[in-house]
Amino acid sequence: QAQLRESGGASVQAGGSLRLSCAASRYSGRYYYSNDCMGWFRQAPGKEREGVATIDRPGSTSYADSVKGRFTISTDIFKNTLYLQMNSLKPEDTAMYYCAARWGRCSWAVGDYNYWGQGTQVTVSS
Repeated sequence: QAQLRESGGASVQAGGSLRLSCAASRYSGRYYYSNDCMGWFRQAPGKEREGVATIDRPGSTSYADSVKGRFTISTDIFKNTLYLQMNSLKPEDTAMYYCAARWGRCSWAVGDYNYWGQGTQVTVSS
């Protein structure tokens, strides 16, 4: 069974930093990092899941306007891991964060992603 496993969520104060990790296991002879696109999404209580950042295989990145300049998505091919470095955290960043992967071009649509992790909680207090 395909697996993406997030870690690194925690409770921090506003202005702090966190780095989320997503370990990708091998599936059908391929690693998840070799998907055409991997991304980070988040879901706050009572809200819909939304895209945060995406990265494609050539390494092109995209960010939601709300996190531009504060968050950085990256991959470590040798460790089969996807990262999200989050700086200058705000209370509105509080959410469950999910990593996801898909075959195809990067997209902000939740329904376009084929594989999901179980999520890691980030709580930012003011």
